[in-house]
Amino acid sequence: MSAHITRFAPSPTGWLHLGHAYAVLFAQQHGERFLMRLEDIDQTRSRPEYELGIDEDLHWLGLEWELPVRKQSEHLSEYREALNKLNALGLLYPCFCTRKEIQEEIARAGAAPHGPEGVLYPGICKRVSADEVAARMAEGRDYALRLDLIKAMSLAGDALAWEDLAQGRFIADPSSLGDVVLARKDTPTSYHLAVVVDDAAQGITLVTRGEDLLPATHLHRVLQELLGLPVPLWKHHRLIADEHGKRLAKRDNARAIRTLREQGWTATRVRAEIGFPRPPP
Repeated sequence: MSAHITRFAPSPTGWLHLGHAYAVLFAQQHGERFLMRLEDIDQTRSRPEYELGIDEDLHWLGLEWELPVRKQSEHLSEYREALNKLNALGLLYPCFCTRKEIQEEIARAGAAPHGPEGVLYPGICKRVSADEVAARMAEGRDYALRLDLIKAMSLAGDALAWEDLAQGRFIADPSSLGDVVLARKDTPTSYHLAVVVDDAAQGITLVTRGEDLLPATHLHRVLQELLGLPVPLWKHHRLIADEHGKRLAKRDNARAIRTLREQGWTATRVRAEIGFPRPPP
């Protein structure tokens, strides 16, 4: 075990599965201090029973963590402060587009760049005048706040480095994500903004997470620079797949830890199934 501070940050929007078990044991294995947080920003899907289930499943696996657990829903003012700082730098713009309008714009263009999170936003609302923005705001229209990535990279610099302990040194290049949403009208954050604020607030020195999030790390390094936040190390790990080679999701109830417990699996068997034959120290 290293001297790093690591964390596990599940969303209480469903039951934990074997992929989560791998992620949490991987994080615990790599840190001298192991912290928890609940990414419960999505209040329409987060439920108390899932929060309780996370606690039950992780204790059943033999894990302990420092208290208190950080809950995103209790720190909205911190995300709003970070958002205001980015806005003061002129890096945000309101986007009033619906999914349908974005799809229609892409169809008119005939094609659109794709990234790991899907089709990149085509920049429709970048062309909206300040007067029109004010009028739409006055009407109470729903909107998202997007990061102007070109401006952000110009300000942050094009030589931002970050290091993955398994894959080496990277130069931050978030172009595959485009102008991502950082907040919405009634929610002052999104995953990308909250995760960098949270990791800094918790003093995380090593971020461990699935390799599917490696592209997002390029963006997170840029946000850290813009917000003046400390830069941790990262280590992206493999993903656990089902018998068909498909990455596990919360809808895959057959591989949920809760289901396996009910079927008589032991914690030792679960750990062995995902490559952690020994219990946590």
